[in-house]
Amino acid sequence: MGLQATFQFLIDLKFNNTRAWFNEHKDRYLSAKNDFDQFIEALIPKLKQQDSSIDVSTAKECVFRIYRDARFSKNKEPYKTNFGAFISKGGRKSPYAGYYIHFEPDNSFIGGGIYMPQAPVLKSIRTSIFEDSEAYKKIIHNKQFTQLFPEIYGQALKMAPKGFPKDYEDIDLLKNKHYAVTHAINNDFWFDENTSKNILDTFKTQYKFNQFLNIAVDAVKPSDGGN
Repeated sequence: MGLQATFQFLIDLKFNNTRAWFNEHKDRYLSAKNDFDQFIEALIPKLKQQDSSIDVSTAKECVFRIYRDARFSKNKEPYKTNFGAFISKGGRKSPYAGYYIHFEPDNSFIGGGIYMPQAPVLKSIRTSIFEDSEAYKKIIHNKQFTQLFPEIYGQALKMAPKGFPKDYEDIDLLKNKHYAVTHAINNDFWFDENTSKNILDTFKTQYKFNQFLNIAVDAVKPSDGGN
């Protein structure tokens, strides 16, 4: 099982992102998706050995659709030019922190955490950091972690978030809008015989970060927007 054909399909799609071209090459898409799905399904049981909270077993539960929702976007192209999968407790739509794989020529990365957490979850994460910033800093300042994930992904608030003291010494840790991390990888990464091992090693380094976040997710009451 290889990802070469999937890689080439995404390159061609990037330069032919129309419904007419896609429908004409639907067989190629289905084959490319099948190869990516198989790659993810082979990875899931190995990742479960590192993180027992993961309760999914199929690619269907983790892989995102290639069809874009362009209704509210300036970019009206109908298809994404990547395959993506989010492996976590509850799968791709879960509020829990998980592991993300983004397969896209010249723009691939792996990582995870929680992207765009709902307000109750975001507040719970910030509260957890506020109450035990030393534990959180120990995770994100770990040498191996910072080598792979030098920063928390995405924009941050300019001011202290509502409900937290402005003079809190670690206030910058609470300003993130997302608690996610990414590690960029080059094209050759996908065609190495150790690709799966290298992904798992990266996710192993990320495990404590996810674990910290998921304790905060579990603290959200159902009435507040949790599961």
